[in-house]
Amino acid sequence: MTLAVVLIGRNEGARLEASLASLEGRRVVYVDSGSTDGSVAVARAAGAEVVTLDPATPFTAARARHEGFEALGETPPDVVQFIDGDCMVVPGWIEAGLAALQDDARLGLVTGWRSEIAPETSVYNALCDHEWHRPAGEITACGGDMMVRSAAYIEAGGFDAQVIAAEDDEFCQRLRKAGWRMIRLPQPMTRHDAAMTRLGQWWRRAVRSGHGFAQVGDLHPGYFARERARVWVYGLALPVLALVGLIWWPLFLLVLAAYLLSYLKTVQGLRGEGMATGTALHHAVFLTLSKFPNLIGMLTYELRKRCGAAMQIIEYK
Repeated sequence: MTLAVVLIGRNEGARLEASLASLEGRRVVYVDSGSTDGSVAVARAAGAEVVTLDPATPFTAARARHEGFEALGETPPDVVQFIDGDCMVVPGWIEAGLAALQDDARLGLVTGWRSEIAPETSVYNALCDHEWHRPAGEITACGGDMMVRSAAYIEAGGFDAQVIAAEDDEFCQRLRKAGWRMIRLPQPMTRHDAAMTRLGQWWRRAVRSGHGFAQVGDLHPGYFARERARVWVYGLALPVLALVGLIWWPLFLLVLAAYLLSYLKTVQGLRGEGMATGTALHHAVFLTLSKFPNLIGMLTYELRKRCGAAMQIIEYK
């Protein structure tokens, strides 16, 4: 089976150099979204084909991936590996993914395990590292590092450039509805550098996630339903009740009890996934608080939709 790599990036600096080095010997199409740090020159020097996106149209990861696929020509290779510019491919992954696709003609997508390069640097990196590690086997969606059969990509319609967050989930839903299977192999796939060291970065990333919950849920009713319900309850309904509780204190105590119960259930869930108790207690604080920036992201999407405004990306780096 023939393969090419679509690598997307924006001002990734040394991360892009490492990503390109991990792909040495492969055909790479690098798609740049308005970098000002010399990324285009770095990619060309590494032998990659370069696509620079027109800044007149809003940048999105989905748009970059799709234009990268289109740059492969009218007869694309059998398989395309999508990867972000802040990731490195783990040796052996390409071969494992190709073997899985070779063995099952109805398998449209394979992914593996992404992990953080430096999870110990900050709690935000550690949260990402935990987020990436999901069970192997049949899946309904995955992140942006994915190996896709070109025939499946074309049949599903590719990435939707208008989706600014959770665009990978949205694409996977169309792939699934088109009848293609998707699996996660129990194998390391990529090493990621979230490079999040500040609370503000984590907050903006959570805002972006909320935007994704709303937009993808709008495009695929029922998807992200549980996530959106939690945000409405813990990000909006309970805070409103807490304000009322300032007048009638028993209600305020009930709201606090609801948040405490949610926090404890989150801790229990993290411990059930093998996380140490102290780490779970720490991480659960951020997972509980994330409903507030998630709400901002959901409301941002609704406002943009009602006003007919462009779906601009929400960057955290």
